This record gives sequence, C-alpha cells and structure tokens, in this order.
Amino acid sequence: MARLPLDKIRVLDLTRVLAGPFGSQVLADMGADVIKIERPVVGDDARIFGEPYLRDAEGNRTRENAFYMSVNRNKRSVALNIASAKGQAIIRDLVLTCDVVMENYKVGDLKRYGLYYEMLRGIKR
Repeated sequence: MARLPLDKIRVLDLTRVLAGPFGSQVLADMGADVIKIERPVVGDDARIFGEPYLRDAEGNRTRENAFYMSVNRNKRSVALNIASAKGQAIIRDLVLTCDVVMENYKVGDLKRYGLYYEMLRGIKR
C-alpha cells in the first residue's frame, strides 16, 4: 500500500461546525490518524445542518447529512463530555499521544474546561 504524506501523524480534532472539520478532513485525507471528539448524544453541530440527510436501509431519514459525512470521512469519532472532569482527563491523555491538536472554539472558551493551549502544550513537554 502506498504511503500517504501524513500517515505517521495523529491529530486530536476538537473542531466543530464548518471550517475546523474541513481542515481536519484534509489532514485525514492525507493519511493523518484523526480522532474527532464529539458531544455525547447530539454529536457535532454539523450533523443536523440539513438536507440532504442520509437514509437508513428502510429509507428513513437519519441524523447524518451529506456535509457532516463528507468533512468527517477518514476520521475516528469519540463521544466525550469535555465539561466533565473525566472527559477533560481523557483529552489530556489523548494529547500525550497526538502530534497536533485542532480546535475552533471561541477565543478563550476552552479555558473554562482547563483545555487551553498553554496547558495542553505543557503536557507535551
């Protein structure tokens, strides 16, 4: 099998909605191992953006739409509550195994979870 340019890179993907998932999709397409973190139960906001929704085997509409499926291809998805102490601990453990962390929350928003850049960078030292 041919090697892809990023096949030795692991990405922790905390992105959501539009631009972030597209950016990590490009990395996944280039061979990166992308671990997508989604909220429990509801998942990424992009799951419900609208038509066209995928259909199940019986023809019923599912929660997955074409946009969500396209920008999350080649990724592994984990449902994780980053507002909980356990979820935050799991993120910190994952950071130890990742080369890249991507997020696109509002500036400073991850600080309330203790998952801000300076803290995560300190884990990797």
